[in-house]
Amino acid sequence: MRYCIMFLGLMSIFSSCHEKPKEAKTEEPVEMTSIEMVDSIVVQESQKELRTFEGLADTTFVRLADFSDDFAYDLRYATENNFLKAKVYDCAECYTRVKTAKALIKANADFKEKGVRIKFFDCYRPNSVQYKMWAIVPNPQYVANPEKGSIHNKGGAVDITLEDLEGNELDMGTDFDFFGKRAYHDNLDLPKEILENRKLLKETMESHGFWSIRTEWWHYNLSAGSNDKVANFKWDCPE
Repeated sequence: MRYCIMFLGLMSIFSSCHEKPKEAKTEEPVEMTSIEMVDSIVVQESQKELRTFEGLADTTFVRLADFSDDFAYDLRYATENNFLKAKVYDCAECYTRVKTAKALIKANADFKEKGVRIKFFDCYRPNSVQYKMWAIVPNPQYVANPEKGSIHNKGGAVDITLEDLEGNELDMGTDFDFFGKRAYHDNLDLPKEILENRKLLKETMESHGFWSIRTEWWHYNLSAGSNDKVANFKWDCPE
């Protein structure tokens, strides 16, 4: 019996030495859900490195979105939703001079503390587009004479409104480019909410070096930009 037990023990050892070793357990790759993929893309976009103004002259033209991602845009002249009823920009971009961009970023920081932000309808405008506008509305009360040039053509003017941080526009009483007394700053025959919204826009912009014109609640000129040269360059568009 003792020899039998020894024999069985030796057989057991021999068998275990030839047993196929178990493979190490590896973690299965986890598939990303569509929601997780979207979140990942958002994180990557939010980490986009913004440019600084270091080394740039105040009169240099810059693309505003390269320096801040806190603004909203509805650039109407890149669509047919404007008083021209024609698309006159090849693509939607907001360019200004450096000094204008700096002032806009500071103004927008103030607005954000109040729960709103700037939304752009128009920024720098090539002088050739000014000629098209003048042909339709040759009235200096609403459109600058292109021979002299608009401050838009100099990179020192913007057409803007305000929206809350969820993307809802504040009620300003009229749409952008409304030619009539309802758009005038000195028209006080408007609901209280509209007057308060216009006041918030006007007072904040003026505190950062901009001035308004009487007939358009949306239009603001940078005081330091009125003496710059009229420009007519067109920005590059993605292919």
